[in-house]
Amino acid sequence: MTALLPLKEIMHAVSSGLLIPTIAVLLILLALSLVELGGLLVEALTERRKMKVNVPELINDLQDKSVAEIMQQIETSKLFKRQKQALREMLHNQDLPAASMQALARRLLAEEELNYVRITNRTDLITRLGPMLGLMATLIPLGPGLIALGEGDPKGLADALLTAFDATVTGLAAGGIAFTVSRLRKRWYEDYLSTLESLMESLMEVLGRGRRIEEK
Repeated sequence: MTALLPLKEIMHAVSSGLLIPTIAVLLILLALSLVELGGLLVEALTERRKMKVNVPELINDLQDKSVAEIMQQIETSKLFKRQKQALREMLHNQDLPAASMQALARRLLAEEELNYVRITNRTDLITRLGPMLGLMATLIPLGPGLIALGEGDPKGLADALLTAFDATVTGLAAGGIAFTVSRLRKRWYEDYLSTLESLMESLMEVLGRGRRIEEK
């Protein structure tokens, strides 16, 4: 048991030293989750509210039109800037063979998906780290609190328990906000990707049909 004393002291020193950094990171995560919540509200009130695209109607409008007319139709639509950019890229490469055009479409879709994954990864990270660090900041003060209880210091125990409870609430709040933001954004982004994929497939069909007519 004597040999364990230095190890226990080291663990206690490490644990006590981690309390302040853990609380600081917890507060940062809570602030970041609130920033992401604000970004979600801005996104909902601006981009998502403005994007009211009737996909079947837009696909129907693209049929039997020239490249210039299709470009004009896309530019005047209520699609997002990134979606317009992807479709514009396909129109600029309209002379590619069908297989190459499909590869380009897959690449553009993958880039869009990666962009959305980067956005949601931020809140996914907070969702995981918030409760984890909250638990750490909950357990660390309990050691000094129990020591204070053994020494007959109820105020020391009360302070330790208050810190522990506050850390738990902060961690859960950060994780809960971030989880909600992630879920909503993922649902929206899946819809955006589905819309873009449908328009790309329709565009490739129209361009392929026009190319066959020119060859005849």
